[in-house]
Amino acid sequence: MPELINPTSRLRVSFLAAIIEWRADRDYPVPWFVTDVDPPALVVPSAFDAYVARLLRERDEAADRAPGFVPMTTLWWTDGEHMLGRLAIRHRLTPALEKAGGHIGYDVRPSARRRGHATAMLAAALPIAESLGINEALLTCDETNTTSRLVIEKNGGRFVDMAGSKRRYRVPTRA
Repeated sequence: MPELINPTSRLRVSFLAAIIEWRADRDYPVPWFVTDVDPPALVVPSAFDAYVARLLRERDEAADRAPGFVPMTTLWWTDGEHMLGRLAIRHRLTPALEKAGGHIGYDVRPSARRRGHATAMLAAALPIAESLGINEALLTCDETNTTSRLVIEKNGGRFVDMAGSKRRYRVPTRA
């Protein structure tokens, strides 16, 4: 049964296979987090351990982070030893994230798409967002991304407005 877990070095092989899939996918742009993986982490196990530690540190309010980034909880959607996707919950929003990005972003690896994983991942993330003090999560998706729109709406998303080419939704975090 798939579940959200903390990033772990134990899933290195599956994570790296997912990265290859995301990079090879011609139907969707490469997710931003794929380009954020420390290059040595792709080949050196100890560097992958450091990458996982960095992801876990990003939750800390006091941690150093790149300009424009906010504290965020990254989780991996897994089934046993198989990484199916990743999800990030941003603890707060900048003006830029208010327009595009929102509180929660998710990606399903290409070989696991069209099986309900995104809908289930978002549903599992909402109580976690609530525990972080987010009462109503802002989620955004491209106007043309029908799949993501449906995922958000299946999780109670209420369309708010458009910000450029982005649809903005409010999703209650409490069931």
